[in-house]
Amino acid sequence: MTAGSPLAMRCTLSFGDIYGQVLAWMVVIFVSLAAGLALMGSSRPLFALVGVGLILVLSLPFLLFAFVTTLLNHIQLEPVTENEGAA
Repeated sequence: MTAGSPLAMRCTLSFGDIYGQVLAWMVVIFVSLAAGLALMGSSRPLFALVGVGLILVLSLPFLLFAFVTTLLNHIQLEPVTENEGAA
């Protein structure tokens, strides 16, 4: 097997790319806290804890998947030229 040209990894992710995801996660947290506070006054406050946990546990994999795929889509491999490799 022959060695190819060396590659440099560059991430082009900016805050604007994940801004919507940060807002979505904040909405999920606030909805979960609001649900917890609404249920806290009921006769069974355990429902509040279960409701908050359920909302967070069910939403976390989807938000994590969206963030990781966004991150992976913004990673670029660029060939290193001879001039860049010496510097």
